[in-house]
Amino acid sequence: MHAYFNDPDPAETNDWLQALEGVIRAEGAEKADYLLQVLTDRARSRGMVTSPGILSPYSNTIPPGKGEVIPAEESFIARNVAAYVRWNAMAMVARANLGDKGLGGHIATYTSISAIYEVGFNWFFRGPEAEHGADLVYFQGHSAPGVYARAFVEGRLSREHLENFRQETGGRGLSSYPHPWLMPDFWQFPTVSMGLGPMAAIYQARFMRYLDNRELQPMGDRRVWVFMGDGESDEPEALAALSLAARENLDNLIFVVNCNLQRLDGPVRGNGKIIQELEGKFRGAGWHVIKVLWGSEWDRVLERDTQGLLLKKFTAMVDGELQTIHARGPAHLREGMFGDDPALLQLVEDFSDQELWQMSRGGHDPRKVYAAFAAAVAHKGQPTVLLVQTVKGFGMGQAGESVNVAHNVKKMDLEALKEFRDRFHVQLKDEELEALPFIVPQEDSAEARFVTERRKVLGGPVPYRETTHLPLEVPPLDSFAALLTASGERELSTTMAFVRLLTSLVKDKAIGRHIVPIIPDEARTFGMEGLFRQIGIYAPGGQLYKPQDAETMAWYREDPKGQILEEGITESGAISSWMAAGTAHANHGLPMIPFYTFYSMFGFQRIGDQLLAAADSRARGFLMGATSGRTTLNGEGLQHQDGQGLFLAATIPTCQAYDPTFAYEVAVLIHQGLERMYGQGEDCFYYITLLNENYPQPAIPEGVEEGIGRGMYLLRQGSGSGLRVQLMGSGAILREVLAAADLLAEHHEVQATVWSVLGINQLHRDGMLAEDWNRLHPEQPPRRSYVEEVLAGHDGPAVISTDYVRGYAEQIRRLIPNPLTVLGTDGFGRSDSRAALRNFFRVDRHHIVVAALKALVDQGDLPATVVTEAIDRYSLDPDAPHPVIC
Repeated sequence: MHAYFNDPDPAETNDWLQALEGVIRAEGAEKADYLLQVLTDRARSRGMVTSPGILSPYSNTIPPGKGEVIPAEESFIARNVAAYVRWNAMAMVARANLGDKGLGGHIATYTSISAIYEVGFNWFFRGPEAEHGADLVYFQGHSAPGVYARAFVEGRLSREHLENFRQETGGRGLSSYPHPWLMPDFWQFPTVSMGLGPMAAIYQARFMRYLDNRELQPMGDRRVWVFMGDGESDEPEALAALSLAARENLDNLIFVVNCNLQRLDGPVRGNGKIIQELEGKFRGAGWHVIKVLWGSEWDRVLERDTQGLLLKKFTAMVDGELQTIHARGPAHLREGMFGDDPALLQLVEDFSDQELWQMSRGGHDPRKVYAAFAAAVAHKGQPTVLLVQTVKGFGMGQAGESVNVAHNVKKMDLEALKEFRDRFHVQLKDEELEALPFIVPQEDSAEARFVTERRKVLGGPVPYRETTHLPLEVPPLDSFAALLTASGERELSTTMAFVRLLTSLVKDKAIGRHIVPIIPDEARTFGMEGLFRQIGIYAPGGQLYKPQDAETMAWYREDPKGQILEEGITESGAISSWMAAGTAHANHGLPMIPFYTFYSMFGFQRIGDQLLAAADSRARGFLMGATSGRTTLNGEGLQHQDGQGLFLAATIPTCQAYDPTFAYEVAVLIHQGLERMYGQGEDCFYYITLLNENYPQPAIPEGVEEGIGRGMYLLRQGSGSGLRVQLMGSGAILREVLAAADLLAEHHEVQATVWSVLGINQLHRDGMLAEDWNRLHPEQPPRRSYVEEVLAGHDGPAVISTDYVRGYAEQIRRLIPNPLTVLGTDGFGRSDSRAALRNFFRVDRHHIVVAALKALVDQGDLPATVVTEAIDRYSLDPDAPHPVIC
């Protein structure tokens, strides 16, 4: 007999158990729970080390007969509907891999979660016509074929769609996974970048509550549903925000974890129990936990188990055993689950192997799932997680059911198809199976009526994404007049200019309430603390204390109606809030304008995957990269100095990235962004860098607005005769470029025209459009890129110098007709003064002068000695170690 059956005094244990049963019967479960808590507290106060108290037995949370029941008249019809959906999902993937297509796809994930989804579709997921709007559903990414199959049975997708699964370039295909960018009226959220969906969903639920508290939109009974795999919980982001959800009592949030115990390659916890581990994490964070582990057929066995032996056996078994037992079939189920103890075998002695095999895991029993969903929806005051045990590849036969390779199975042979058909009651004959037909219920059948009626009751289709554009009234550019005029002798950073602009926007009568300022934990660093008092920091519970700085002008004011989302030290959390706000136009029918301000170094390289998901989600809004550039945050050194953010931004198609130097450039960019995104409804977002250097701000030159938006404009025309060069720069280095132009004229009699190239990524994309058009229209007059157009007639070699890696500016080398030298800040950052850093990275005014002179030497206009003399004049060390050391 195994150790987990040992009890030194069974009679005493039974006395305690009987006493507990008596309390439950006489005074209820709450009193019993109170007594257990008091006993535990007393034991701990006496110095005893007790168990954590957050893990429940390895059994269903809802006892038999206690949960809500599926309407009896609908249960059988729902089973038949599920058969159509299951078959079509499998057939779609299998057909995509016939012959030499090899398009991939996944069958096993959906077969494990299909009963869970069907319960949701039939009775719980609300559509867009529901009283308070559609639920927000984050579907498990690899289960997408099942969602498509359901939409096909509902008549939302055609056979042509299913036949073109993963074949999108022709315009009638279906994306591999949930991608709103590719299917803008269908998918709400991208979820296949593991871990990002759960975290984004928590902030989405929080943003729903934010809108409600600010009286912008009532939340009602809308919910956020999150479907994730147990293996996905290994991603740090997946569980990173659990405490936020509990802290803010987000009872509009329901997680459903598909615990099929398998990753892509093998068990999630072969030597442990992932469900118990997740229960501890969720319950410890303050969530309500519901476990759905065993199907209804197990109730009879567990009822016989008056000694609790089977529950003890469940607790002792590791997940690897549970997987192996199921993979080896019904005979092994009897031996592996019950065979090591006569008392356990006696529990199932009258069960045939076939009856044992039909004792399903809880996630495959719609009755258990329905009861759990109903309990989750009814629970108040906490977010809820359902830990639902399933079998990966359920119904796929020996080739795919509970085997390590299940995730990679794309096809099924005839015998497996027969088993699949029989298991799920699919109405197909043997001779029809190999053709893998797509099937739907007859138009006048009970099943067809059930599908239509249930979705009508629940408010329409799911998933569903709103595409209607609701324009906002964008203030005119001259409303930012303070940033468009010269500051005189007063020095001002572009960060402070932006804060003034933001302060103006939140007061605007038309769009002020739509502004969502988001800060990770650097408001005082960026000079934004003045907003605390003006518009408040969002805190659903209000401010339960007197802040330490209550007597100051910028005191830390928390308010249920606060407008600022001050997220703490979490870039990933802050960008999740930004995504929630940036997709409000689609998810809430209410355009919101998020401004997320952060250290630029902790932007694209740290949250780049989330930003790609934001683009896929068609998010709109502003990212403000403060303290940008490699050489501006002089004392902080390597970890804080950003020389690559703008280059990384180039990889995100909808990101409009700019590196402005002057306040008027910031104002124009924000105004243009507001107009494009919220006036015209364009699905893009803006990344605008900000500087922490103070200097006098010039007035906006006449007629530069278009050039600012396009990414390049003439800032200062070189005058006089003689040799000419074209100097280009942006951000922190543009002022060095201007200084270099002065030095060239003063010391070297070279006239420099200065260009602000604040949008190199946009210039590169514009060039691609022209190049592609010319290549594909060989008989048409060639088109010129914007760079070529504005540089026409401007002779002389060009030098681009930025505070970013050279690869950033190299994007437009091919577009510049002039000989070009690119300077940049490749390598790791350093701590030093700004002047020393710019000299070290060879991007300062002196190095720009040397680069310009060397370019003139290369084209034969000057002798090489001129460059040597300049190096000596400016005390440059030509043999200094290069910043790039590898």
